Parts: sequence; C-alpha cells; structure tokens
Amino acid sequence: MREYVIIGNGTAAAACIEGIRTQDKEGKITVISAENHPVYCRPLISYYLEGKTDRARMAYRAADFYASNGVKVLYGRTAVALDPAAKRVTLDDGSGIGYTALCAATGSSPFVPPFAGLETVDKVYSFMTLDDAEALKAAVTKASRVLIVGAGLIGLKCAEGLKASAGEITVCDLAPRVLSSILDDECAAVVKEHLEKNGLCLLTGDSVARFAGHTAHMQSGREIPFDVLVTAVGVRANTELLRACGGKVGRGILVDERMQTNLEGVFAAGDCTEGTDITSGQKKVLALMPNAYMQGFAAGVNMAGGDRVYDNAMPLNAVGFFGLHMMTAGTRFSPEEGGEVFTERGEGFIKKLFCRGGVMTGFILLGKTARAGIYTGMIRNQTPLDEVDFALLKKNPTSAAFSKITRRNMFGGVV
Repeated sequence: MREYVIIGNGTAAAACIEGIRTQDKEGKITVISAENHPVYCRPLISYYLEGKTDRARMAYRAADFYASNGVKVLYGRTAVALDPAAKRVTLDDGSGIGYTALCAATGSSPFVPPFAGLETVDKVYSFMTLDDAEALKAAVTKASRVLIVGAGLIGLKCAEGLKASAGEITVCDLAPRVLSSILDDECAAVVKEHLEKNGLCLLTGDSVARFAGHTAHMQSGREIPFDVLVTAVGVRANTELLRACGGKVGRGILVDERMQTNLEGVFAAGDCTEGTDITSGQKKVLALMPNAYMQGFAAGVNMAGGDRVYDNAMPLNAVGFFGLHMMTAGTRFSPEEGGEVFTERGEGFIKKLFCRGGVMTGFILLGKTARAGIYTGMIRNQTPLDEVDFALLKKNPTSAAFSKITRRNMFGGVV
C-alpha cells in the first residue's frame, strides 16, 4: 500500500487529497497540520472578524471530508526535518513518518520588517489565519485605536473586518497608492476615496520609522497614537524545510508543471511554491486560492501515479471593500513594452483591458465584475484577439464574440 504525506492543511492540501483519491482509493494519507482546525476558507477570516460569517460556514470541505477520504490528520504538529533519501519526515515531537510520496503544502508566513522599537509594542498581530482573527477579536474594543501597516489586500481586508468593532483605524503604506500590486494609479485613487468615505484613515507614501510604546513615529515626521498594531506588509513562502534537505528554492519552492520538486518523490503546491506566470513569463510566487487548488490537485494525481499538468497559472484576484467589488488578472504592460490598454468608464465603474502581442494579458474591473470569467478564460487560454469580436468584448464580455466552433468547445458541444 502506498503511503502519502501532506505537510500543511490548507486549500492545496485538500486538493492534493482529492487528486490522490482520483487515482488511488486505498493508499494511506497523513496530513501534518500546524493549525488545530480542519481546512477552512482563509479569505473569509475578515468576514468572520466582521461577524458576517461563523466558523461552521468557513469550512472549505464537509465535516466528514477526512474520514470519507481515509485521511489521518495530525493537528498541532509541524514537520522539522525531511530526509528524501530515506523517504521520512520528522515531526516536532521527535516522531517520524515514512512516505512513498510527499507534498509540501506549507503555505506562507507574515513578513514583519525589523521596525525599530517594535519590541516596545505589547499588542502586535498578524492577519493570515483563523487564530489571528480570534486574537484580534479578543483584543479590539469600541475604544481601540488600530494601526495597520500595509495597504495591500491583507491589510485592507483586516481594516474592513475591524471597522465596526474598533474606535479608529489608520492604515499606512510606503507605496504611493493602496493595493499597489494589483491596481494602477487611477483605480487605486477611486478605491482610496471609497475606503475613506467608509471611515478609514489612509496614509500612503508613508510608513513607520520607529515605535515607542503605543506611538508610531512615521517617516514623514507625523506621530500616530494607537492601542493595537497589525502588521500586514507582506508574506514569505515557507521554504526552509525543503531548502534544508537540498530542495531547489527561489522565492518559493521550485516545481515543474507536474508539481514535482528536484527531490525524488517530493512534490509541492500552493503559496509555498514558485511557478511561471503565463501572462508575463516570469517566475513568481502566485499566492492565490485558485492556484493553490489546481496545483494541489495536480500534485495529488501525480503522487498517485497519474499524469496531470498545471501550466497556465496567472495572478487573479476578486475582492470587495464596503460594497465596492473588483477583479484583477494577469499583467499590465506599458506602451514602451508594447502594451495597449482599452478603457471604459461609467457611473460607478472602470474597466481596463490590457493587451500585448495579439492576446489579452490582463484586466482591472472596478465596480462591475459580471461575466469576468470570459476575460479570464481568454487570458488563461491565450486566445488570439483576431479570432474573436474584440470590439464587442470590450463593451460586453459575452460568448457571442467567439466563433461557433469556439463556443461549442466552451460549452461542451451544446451550442
């Protein structure tokens, strides 16, 4: 009987289990879970903080998921060493587990810059896990002044989640705009105005120079008093376990299209990995839930002797703040890089489609996101623009813009 070990218990791990079971119904599966919770939908932690969902509704799979798939979960355990030659992983309690195939789905951890005086702050939190959300729930009151360092997706979702329960919320970021990794200047300005109208204080182009107790001394010279600090500057892939045993690592664990590492019998999936972004051709960490699932599923299939390739990864985000919804995907190329942008603006929305080399490479949809899957499919499939009615697609993402043959393929022969 084959024995499978999965290190981690998030989306990629759940997908890996499902991938294994498509090929092997009987093999033994062991999951090593640092968290003491069954797999849950991590993007929902801000809604949990806000009181819009509960722990039961955050579940990513049914309550019997592990039992029905014959999975043993070791909760509250971490892997501290991996021996690829002996095919054995050592846990923090000194015990060991052998394996036929292993998947590292170790995720990522918050990156906290070495702020001067950080040790003088007694209420410092991250915002990546359910336990983080529980800790913030307990710490924040209606009188709390909250300072969040980082105006990216994590920081702003934390701010939204805390808005109803905190007294004041200030978000700062050294970048000149909010959501700097996914929005351009125009769209970021619209989002910033919307966030400020909903009661957030946003300081862009400024960050903390040093802390002195519960006062943040900013690089601009401004002083911000606070009671609770949240660091949301960024994350780093958890790669050390594989690096220590000879695994090839860049910013993330390096994998091929079958999620195989350079170590025999060792695969990796999810936020800990580095893959190729098809829209830019660059190697990067794509810490996104859909990417984690597809990588994990491919890893599981291949671990169990099947053949599954995942070779069309790309950045993709769908998020909303105080009722303003947006989707972004792919890569924006400047005119100097041969890029083109097609823009449509209207009451309450902005649409930008980015193209280069005869294909769509990315989009920003702000305030109107219906049928965005049409655009996403074009980017992922690298559909040539001369094969569609792009003039129609620019106005309306509709399957009518595709040829009859393409539509028949899209809808499984129904059209």
